[in-house]
Amino acid sequence: MIFVTTGTQEPFDRLVAFIDQWSQTIDEELIVQATVKEYQPKYIKLTPFIEPEDFNTYFSIARFIIGHAGMGTIISSLVASKVLIVVPRLVAKGEHRNEHQLATARKMNELNYVRVAFTIEELSLLLNKLLTQEAIQPLCKLQPFAENTLISSLRTDLNLN
Repeated sequence: MIFVTTGTQEPFDRLVAFIDQWSQTIDEELIVQATVKEYQPKYIKLTPFIEPEDFNTYFSIARFIIGHAGMGTIISSLVASKVLIVVPRLVAKGEHRNEHQLATARKMNELNYVRVAFTIEELSLLLNKLLTQEAIQPLCKLQPFAENTLISSLRTDLNLN
């Protein structure tokens, strides 16, 4: 199963339109949590909101996740050691109010934390490559808590010892 999540704040027609068409080329279940402004899917069912318990279930069982460049999705995937492909929303396409998702995607790409597709063409190529691999591995895993060295350093800096 592939889980697609775009958050609940803004529509993401460009990504949904691609996923809708792409769904016809794969033999894999898709769960899509997204909203749209104008595009009406022909092949996939959209769910605008998924209850947190169900969301966590989909997130944990997904073979991989395709999402917007929201920090909640990114951090959750890194802590859960899930494969994530990020597609940033773009102001130039009317998908957001500012370019913070583009900046986030660039930084995540630079750090090699998650896979990033800056265009739908890049997403298509990346998905074709991933689907030919038997085992897809995440690029990075974060611990759910800060490292002891960081905590010690902060305590020293803040005179909390």
